[in-house]
Amino acid sequence: MNQTHERQMILSLTCPDRMGIVHAVTGFLVSHGCNILSSQQFDDESDKYFFMRVQASYPSAISVEDIEIAFRATAAAHGMSWSIVDAAVRPRVALLVSKAGHCLNDLLFRWRSDQLKIEIPFIASNHKTLQPVAEAHSIPFFHIPVTPETKQGAEEELLALLAEYQVDLTVLARYMQVLSDSLCRDLYGKAINIHHSFLPGFKGAKPYHQAFDRGVKLVGATAHYVTAELDEGPIIEQEVIRVRHDYTAAQLAVSGQDAERLALARAVQWHAEQRVLISGHRTVVFK
Repeated sequence: MNQTHERQMILSLTCPDRMGIVHAVTGFLVSHGCNILSSQQFDDESDKYFFMRVQASYPSAISVEDIEIAFRATAAAHGMSWSIVDAAVRPRVALLVSKAGHCLNDLLFRWRSDQLKIEIPFIASNHKTLQPVAEAHSIPFFHIPVTPETKQGAEEELLALLAEYQVDLTVLARYMQVLSDSLCRDLYGKAINIHHSFLPGFKGAKPYHQAFDRGVKLVGATAHYVTAELDEGPIIEQEVIRVRHDYTAAQLAVSGQDAERLALARAVQWHAEQRVLISGHRTVVFK
């Protein structure tokens, strides 16, 4: 590769749809010596909005910050919501867990094997069950108990940790606590949750046992951004697995956990790669 174009950046943007946006963006990049490596776009005809993700190399004589400053005029002219990030910088992702470890272990495996290009500054939990897992990976673990009486203080402690460790994304990897409305607002677009796709049909502590009693033929999981409306945030990814009539409740639960692992891992990866753009109650995911 040309040594003057060995560093890469990702530009993602949304704006009202009109003529000339692609020309403005590509023209800007070329004029600043950037080489476009991939470009994806989507015109949402229902909302008349435009979405775009561009990955480009940029010359060593300038920095991402220089490109950001220079791009502001183009962005303002088209009413863009946008971001430019250095593709080599890995986002800092905090993992929240309770007692179930299947999602946590899957994310840690993908991280350790460099499939998931993130940094994990800490793991936090309302229980100590998974502390040995964090310690085995040399990741700081914080036990933050939560009761109705201590919920506000626990969330303040969590927010302080997120700020101290400069966390970019918070992942609820089967964290079995409902976040307050104010915390959801603070984390909007920066927190991902995973839940079984039986909601709202099978709520409560044992959804897979309820599904077994009803003889379901499909199990699934949904990864979505966290909002104040419980499990109603913009969906990033869903996974479905077909099950047989002779599955036990335990086998059904294992299949459901497999779906949860896959959906959550993809959602975290796509978010980390700047592939997910929020569009109201929906998302645009460039794969």
